[in-house]
Amino acid sequence: MSVSPGGWLGDAESALRAAPSTALLSTARSLLVAYVQAQEVTLLLADYGLSVLQSVTHPPHTAAEVPVRGGAPAGRAFSVQTSVLEMTPEAGVVIAHLPITVRGDRLGVLSVRMPEPAKEAPEVLELAAFATALGHELLVAERDTDLYLLARRRQRLTLAAEMQWQLLPGRGLSREEYTLGAHLEPAYDIGGDNFDWSTTEDSLTVTVTDGQGHGISAALLTSLTVNALRNARRAGVPLEDQAHLADQAVYGEYGGARSAPSLLLRFDLATGQVQAVDAGSPQVFRLRDGMAERITLDAQLPLGMFEETVYQRQRFDVRSGDRLVMVSSGVHGSPSPDGSAFGERALRETIAATRRASALEAARALVDGLVQHHGGELPADAAVVCLDWHGRPAPTGR
Repeated sequence: MSVSPGGWLGDAESALRAAPSTALLSTARSLLVAYVQAQEVTLLLADYGLSVLQSVTHPPHTAAEVPVRGGAPAGRAFSVQTSVLEMTPEAGVVIAHLPITVRGDRLGVLSVRMPEPAKEAPEVLELAAFATALGHELLVAERDTDLYLLARRRQRLTLAAEMQWQLLPGRGLSREEYTLGAHLEPAYDIGGDNFDWSTTEDSLTVTVTDGQGHGISAALLTSLTVNALRNARRAGVPLEDQAHLADQAVYGEYGGARSAPSLLLRFDLATGQVQAVDAGSPQVFRLRDGMAERITLDAQLPLGMFEETVYQRQRFDVRSGDRLVMVSSGVHGSPSPDGSAFGERALRETIAATRRASALEAARALVDGLVQHHGGELPADAAVVCLDWHGRPAPTGR
């Protein structure tokens, strides 16, 4: 294999792009054997519940899973989002665990058993960039093969859950102005709760939807709602009109028998001004200066409840350092076996307690707290979206 002087990473990225969708792992192995004398290469992908990392194999689930929590080096690389070098009993040999993350969406970990690099050698940084390049190709390859999707599931998804996961934009998104992290639970039996987002050069739109009901009927309702909101957003109409058009679509299909409570937020990236339409039960909390509070919005009718509903937008602001947490009714309103709801106080306390965690870890921690409150299995779907606002830096003078 020919290598450009000082440019193996560029050659490797080109080879990954040219590889068949099902051959990304074998191509990555061949490249790393040639370029860094790798002895073993393992691709681990996070499951839908973000609890374990599973090896991509033919067929899947033929290798031991790695817990995300518990101290395993690969799990630590995934959770902390940093490269971890694991020493092995073999002298001069290490395992580099490299997080695979694409624009803030954490996919898994690439583990490379290889000769220990010299302290000043750039191999680890180059390997980290290689892992990111592999992540980009994985997302493209998923359009053509089920291989990588199968590696993400510990058990069979219900049909409703399959439909819901295919709707999602991802589980994270990061750029200069903000970092997003989100989580759905129960991951393998989700019904109607969902979230969506889209960014432009100047704005970010986030929606959280509670599809009423359970199973397929809830998934169909949510699919219609999310796609109606996307269609309206892509038409370039204001936020309140997006809600109105989605409302018409849901009412036209169900005639008011079913509705989809939703929260719509649009962020101006330059100013931190937020437009909001509260069309039902999802709630939003803001963590500022260590204090968590619910942002109270005028509750308007859920999408699809009545014909020709008119929606009004409201405004609030976010500042650099703020964290917003958006939750579905399955988080703030579902009762535990003793009849008590998780409630606003518990939400505020949990949000404040996780202020030092990353956005994605905070979203997961909030769901963990909900599971503990219920003593195990959740009685309803739960969707959490966590947004850390950094703000746009002021332009510097020449």
